[in-house]
Amino acid sequence: MLFALTPLVLLTHHVSPAFAVRYAKRANTSDVLDWVNPLIGSQAGGNVFSGATLPYGMVKAVADVDGENTGGFSTDGSHVTGFSALHDSGTGGNPSLGNFPIFPQICPSDDINSCKFPIAARATNYRNDSIVAKPGYFGVTLDNGIKADMTVSEHAALFRFDFSGSAPGNGTLDPVITLDLTDLWASRQNASISVEAGEDSESGRIKGNGTFLPSFGAGSYIAYFCLDLAGGTIKDSGVWVNDRAGTEPKNLYVTRGFNLFYLQAGGFVRFKGPVTGSISARMGISFIGTEQACQNAETEIPGPEFDFDGLVESAQDAWREKLAPISIQTGGIDNSMLISFWSAVYRTMISPQDYSGENPDWTSDEPYFDSFYCIWDMWRVQLPFLTVVDPLQQSRIVRSLLDTYQHRGWLPDCMMSTCKGWTQGGSDADNVLVDAYVKNLTGIDWKLAYEAIVNDAENEPLEWSIEGRGGLASWKRLGYIPYLDFDPNGFGTNSRSISRTLEYAYNDFNLATLAEGLGKDTYIKYLGRSSNWQNLFKPEQTSVINGTDPGFIGFFQPKYLNGTWGYQDPIACSPLASFCSLTSNPSETFESSAWEYMFFVPHDIRKIVELLGGEETFLRRLDFFHTSGLADIGNEPVFLTVYMPHFAGRPGLSAKRAHDYIPSRFNASLAGLPGNDDSGAMASFTLFSTIGLFPNPGQNVYFIIPPFFESVSITSPLTNKTATIRNVNFDKEYNNIYVQKATLNGEEYTKNWIGHEFFTEGWMLELELGSEESEWGTREEDRPPSVSTGSVEYMM
Repeated sequence: MLFALTPLVLLTHHVSPAFAVRYAKRANTSDVLDWVNPLIGSQAGGNVFSGATLPYGMVKAVADVDGENTGGFSTDGSHVTGFSALHDSGTGGNPSLGNFPIFPQICPSDDINSCKFPIAARATNYRNDSIVAKPGYFGVTLDNGIKADMTVSEHAALFRFDFSGSAPGNGTLDPVITLDLTDLWASRQNASISVEAGEDSESGRIKGNGTFLPSFGAGSYIAYFCLDLAGGTIKDSGVWVNDRAGTEPKNLYVTRGFNLFYLQAGGFVRFKGPVTGSISARMGISFIGTEQACQNAETEIPGPEFDFDGLVESAQDAWREKLAPISIQTGGIDNSMLISFWSAVYRTMISPQDYSGENPDWTSDEPYFDSFYCIWDMWRVQLPFLTVVDPLQQSRIVRSLLDTYQHRGWLPDCMMSTCKGWTQGGSDADNVLVDAYVKNLTGIDWKLAYEAIVNDAENEPLEWSIEGRGGLASWKRLGYIPYLDFDPNGFGTNSRSISRTLEYAYNDFNLATLAEGLGKDTYIKYLGRSSNWQNLFKPEQTSVINGTDPGFIGFFQPKYLNGTWGYQDPIACSPLASFCSLTSNPSETFESSAWEYMFFVPHDIRKIVELLGGEETFLRRLDFFHTSGLADIGNEPVFLTVYMPHFAGRPGLSAKRAHDYIPSRFNASLAGLPGNDDSGAMASFTLFSTIGLFPNPGQNVYFIIPPFFESVSITSPLTNKTATIRNVNFDKEYNNIYVQKATLNGEEYTKNWIGHEFFTEGWMLELELGSEESEWGTREEDRPPSVSTGSVEYMM
């Protein structure tokens, strides 16, 4: 790595001075991990997982809080309620996982009932200046002086609790570790626990399981745990219910309770004080069974002397290996940009999670990945980024999707905690598979992929709210999803008629791409269906904002079964109106307005340019969209709109727009994300934009803008060849952000886009920069391909 170690300017938001100083010292090193801050996005709804994990690891250990706890921990100054080993990252909606939290405490008297058992009672503030988060490690000290730190293996976590800093006099008292049979969402349906901790022994074990609900899906899942406690002499143990505990019995089974009343319950182990060292808590996790949870822990974190530091080192080595393909020459830019960049790379590999060997639903030799939360968010930038920097893992992810199809009958669209998640739009796994195909990922059964996508395109499941596509009869007969569709063939949330029409069209375009590549004559059929989006374009539709018509006409509008128009205000579901999701204000567009969806035709933007009145009007409309408050940069559908000027021959405007958002909305502060990270989607927008090559996934296209660094190099793990994009006349103040001319491997290059071969073949792209737009990339033949221009062959 080539770093210019200039003085650190860390963008902060409610960051304690002590944290800022300590982080500045860490940043001035040559270890790439010292540029990674897992706490970015731990405020203001970023919902990132900030704790200890391996790349794609199943077990994720962190402190759970009672504030913004969707990812477990947040730096919002709320209370710690426990420490748990299962989490998702960057999701919205209900908190996910956080099962079986353990909690350390010093109880004020010899009576075990003086301890605090229920969540609200035990909740304790943490010291802001004590937080240490880095790859493979998380540590925090509670206000009462108890220090907790943790690290992980693939299927187990190791926690340490140090009581030596607790209040004076507490050192002579008996420390207690409790385990709560709950999760962050309090979704537990039933659970059991068995405490095996004899008096005067040096270690104890608590085993159990619980049935829980997925945070954004159907059905339920069972998680199993095996907790081993060591580090002192056990005084007693038992179970607790609500705010009372006892040493007998040692087993407990709990259900939801009368009238669904949530019964709080769990187990405890109390050690004889004083404890001179730390109490270690090794927790094995499984979705198969309790014994497998114990085996996972014993195999991956052997005892009786648990090697905490060795686990941290192994985790950090794994992260260094994953970050190794990328190197940069900074050109003297502010260090906060480096922190933002490397932290984003890190966050792209937190999910999906590798549950191979932990699939409770079927047995297979293929990989099994979970926490696709959701592919609607992930297919646009996060999974394409893995295709560039970790293609072997992305190939395993694609194989997992196909294996799910083979055993469940459908490609997943959203999946977490081994359950089927809610479908948000089209069949988005189709796009993932075809993106892998056009970028030549290896080891994938493309005939099976074709079969799986055809199944999505032709067969409607009974419950299309969790898989496949609904309304296919209307889609095939009418060429759109009708408003208030009549669909007796399957059932789901009868909304999103506009956004589903647009997404189905792109799904069918991707199917056409794969069909042609495999020599199938069906590509003509699906290419024709990919133009169905035009059936919902209403050319005379206007939009009024705060009583004023900005002068732009033509929007997508809902249409009834009989072909007559319905109406949705074009600004509905935008930041200027109310949010639209499956459950909150369900509308004809999903999580985005008709203004935003007007630009979602990734395979034929040139047709959009034509329909909206030509290039000048298109660009004015795009600019108004981004400057009027209509654009929601915190949600994935907007990402591609940043690069739409490329299609109108104005790549410089795309570069300018990227600089408008980075670093103002994507930065190194703890609130440095404009929305939920969505399994690394926000991170990947940052990365592709700062690298200078942004994908149009499902097509072999990357839009070119100047990188935010002097140069970026990426070595392909598939070919071991290194691709470099380099700026000439780069300046760290970003005055020169417009390409004047370009060379590819020393030859003049005039296109404003490039294919994936750039990465796999290890090409050199040099961009000469200036402070004004130039003629580079403006000609018709230099623009990205669109179906309507007859350049579809570039995408196949």
